[in-house]
Amino acid sequence: MILRLSSFAVALSVLALSAAAELTPVDAQDVTVPSGQPVAFYETLMDRPAMGLTARFRFVAPELGRRIKTMPYEALEADLSALCESYALPRLGEPMPSIIVISLSERPTEFGAPDPEVAQVFEAYRPAETDAGAACEWEAF
Repeated sequence: MILRLSSFAVALSVLALSAAAELTPVDAQDVTVPSGQPVAFYETLMDRPAMGLTARFRFVAPELGRRIKTMPYEALEADLSALCESYALPRLGEPMPSIIVISLSERPTEFGAPDPEVAQVFEAYRPAETDAGAACEWEAF
């Protein structure tokens, strides 16, 4: 019995360390988006707000402050949608989140701490199954 409990404790520690690793920034990973602006993955955060499990994928786009002034919203949303479908969806596990939030900021920021000096945008999507496979459906919030 003690051996089984010890094995269970070790398994829980490994899971806890794995979960913690997902919540910390990693080395930047360049990602391609339709607009061609440079984008790098920054971090993933998982939380449980009132609407269910939320997966937050945060990206850094150093040119965002300049591009947001000239880029039509449709082009910006195409980048966010592409990040959801090509980057976030393949990295989701179980339990499946109810909402995926994709955010871009011109430089790394602390989550939840507003910084009026940093351009930031985000959109929410609901993971969905379609005839063509997994997709991100825009979610108004």
